[in-house]
Amino acid sequence: MSDLKEQMGEKVHTRHIEIATYECKEGGIIVQAELKDNRLQPYYKFNGEKSSPHLVHHMIIRMHVYGPTLLIKAIEAEMPGIPREDCIQTRKSLDIVTGMSIAPGFTAKIKQTLGGANGCSHLTTLLLAMAPAAVQGYWAHFARKPLPKKLSPDIMNQYLIDTCWVWRKDGKLAKEFL
Repeated sequence: MSDLKEQMGEKVHTRHIEIATYECKEGGIIVQAELKDNRLQPYYKFNGEKSSPHLVHHMIIRMHVYGPTLLIKAIEAEMPGIPREDCIQTRKSLDIVTGMSIAPGFTAKIKQTLGGANGCSHLTTLLLAMAPAAVQGYWAHFARKPLPKKLSPDIMNQYLIDTCWVWRKDGKLAKEFL
């Protein structure tokens, strides 16, 4: 047993992120992500008021992703559970993502565009988790039909090569498919 596991006491917080991909009637896919933060123990707010355990954040993002370039055609957010009324104003901050493609550099661009006072850190976290899930979801959708014998090297280089150790450029798998 690990030393850290032995040190664990009462659970105080959970964050659940669930991401699912659906086919879109207009073509492409719709990726839906949901974030829930739960405080599991009583706690004190900044004003000194004691609060009972509860769901602190509940946020949902949906985006329509199209084609092998993973173009974001539309995005929307719901915030059914937020700690402050003003949080709802950050939903529209995601609109700037429409027209972007999920490709190398996407994460840095999102952090620069939506980070800090430009948006909601929880929506940004959720959006960043959605990007690799959108790639997986697109390929799961695309691969429901037989794949071409050879994928284009551009697509391979953009979405697979050097994305992990197994798909490294000088590895066995890359050599097999390029």
